[in-house]
Amino acid sequence: MSKDRGVPNDDDLRPDYGLSGLEGGPRGKYADAYRAGTDRVHPEPGVAELFADDESVNQTLRSLLNIANAQVRN
Repeated sequence: MSKDRGVPNDDDLRPDYGLSGLEGGPRGKYADAYRAGTDRVHPEPGVAELFADDESVNQTLRSLLNIANAQVRN
């Protein structure tokens, strides 16, 4: 969906934005740090479609932990 803001859409870079300054940078420089600091969980598609939203996943996991803890105590 494109919003018309009355500005012509020309995809050319301005001449003063030389591309030579953009070449040679490291790709994925922060990828390892991002992966180490993230706590995202990605369920497989078949599992994910069983839950309506994040809260239902959390509620189910909490219930499962409560059941497991009750089994360990008995």
